[in-house]
Amino acid sequence: MGLGGIYEGWGQLVTVTIMAVALGMDAFSLGVGIGMKGIRLLHVLQLSLLIAFFHVLMPLLGLFTGSYVGHLLGQVTTYAAGGLLVLLGGHMVFNSFRQGEGSSRQMDHRSVWGMLLISLSVSVDSFSVGVSLGMFVNSIILTVLAFGLCGGMMSITGLLLGRRVSRGLGDYGEALGGAILLAFGLLFIF
Repeated sequence: MGLGGIYEGWGQLVTVTIMAVALGMDAFSLGVGIGMKGIRLLHVLQLSLLIAFFHVLMPLLGLFTGSYVGHLLGQVTTYAAGGLLVLLGGHMVFNSFRQGEGSSRQMDHRSVWGMLLISLSVSVDSFSVGVSLGMFVNSIILTVLAFGLCGGMMSITGLLLGRRVSRGLGDYGEALGGAILLAFGLLFIF
């Protein structure tokens, strides 16, 4: 292996790391918002594992889908992720101001469907990234594992940070967390 091969390997490693961190920022931001709502440690672990799983699955699906379909759906996946975050954040803000109806909430981050929806919403953008990865990355397994590890670790960090901050915010934590998700979703869309 010549000097050019070494630089190429390091270049791919740096590129994959930057992409993994960028995609993990979604999970971090979402984690802070959900953590502010209040979350048990068991749910932190479950949600982070699901996010890590989807951060591995979605790029793999993107790799197998092909560049044409990825080009066609690239912007749509970003809008879908933003729309899901806007709906989730809006729902959290709305529910934070409802009095005495806590048991009738439709979206719950502790339910299986809620966790799946949240995990998918922060991982759907990695699908379009996965489509382009096959063009220059030599180690696909290492790449998707880096995405999963980074997404999982950043979601744990965000959930725990939001959980700690929410203790000082009291009843306004859910509204603030929902506003963060809403703003993040709008950033995706616009």
